[in-house]
Amino acid sequence: MTDYTIYRLGRRERFLVIAAAFACCFAAVWLMYRNAAIAAIASPLGLLFPRHYAGMQGRKRRDRLRLQFKDALQALISLLSAGRSVENAFMSLEHDLVLLIGDTRSDLIAELRAIANRLNNGEQLEVGLQDFADRSGLEEVRNFAEAIAICKRAGGDLVEVVRRTAQLIAEKMDVELDVSVLVAQKKFESRIMMAMPFAFVGILGFMAEDYMRPMREGLGIAMMTACLLLLLLCSWWMLKIMEIRL
Repeated sequence: MTDYTIYRLGRRERFLVIAAAFACCFAAVWLMYRNAAIAAIASPLGLLFPRHYAGMQGRKRRDRLRLQFKDALQALISLLSAGRSVENAFMSLEHDLVLLIGDTRSDLIAELRAIANRLNNGEQLEVGLQDFADRSGLEEVRNFAEAIAICKRAGGDLVEVVRRTAQLIAEKMDVELDVSVLVAQKKFESRIMMAMPFAFVGILGFMAEDYMRPMREGLGIAMMTACLLLLLLCSWWMLKIMEIRL
C-alpha cells in the first residue's frame, strides 16, 4: 500500500524536474550577471530542487487526500443517519464516494476498497483504519481511527460515537480549508515578490544596458552576488513563514 508521507520521483519525472531547475537557475543568474560562464557555474544548484519538488508534491497529494477524506466523512454521516451499522456503512462508502467525487482511481477510493476487502476477510475495522492512518500521516484519519478503537474497547454506542466524531472532524476541516485559502493567497503574493527583483534587473539590463554595466564589472559583481544571496535568504525566510501546519 502507498506510504503518503514519502513521495518518490520517477526517473522521467526526476530528469524533467532537474532539467527545468537547471534552465531556471541559468536564466535567473544570467539575467543578474549577463555572463554565461557564471550562469553555467550556478546551474548545478538546480540539483537541490528535486527534493523540494518531491516534498511539495507529497504535500499536494496529502492535501488532496484530506479533502477527499472530508467528503468521505460527510457520506459516512449520511449512511449512519440512514440506519446503517458502521461496518456496513464502510462497505457501501466506496460506491457513494465514487458518485460524489467522480474519480474511481483516487487514492482514497483505493484505501476504502482495501478496508472493505479486509472487512470481508474478517479483520476488524479499526485495524484497517489504523493502517491507513499510519501511512497517510493525516491527523484527521488518526483521530478517527483512535475514536473507533477506543469506543470498541470501552463499549458504548459505536454508531453515535462515529457519527459525532465524523461530524466534529468535518467541521474542523472546514475551518482549516478557510485558513488554507488565505494562506494560499499570501503564498502567491510571496512568489511574485521573489520574482520581481529578477524581472526588474532583467528589464533594466535590456532597456538600460549602460546603466547596469558597472554592476557586472569588478566590485559590482561582488555587490550583485551579495544582493543575490540576501534575496535567496529572504526567499527562504518567506517560505518558512508561509509554512503553516494545519
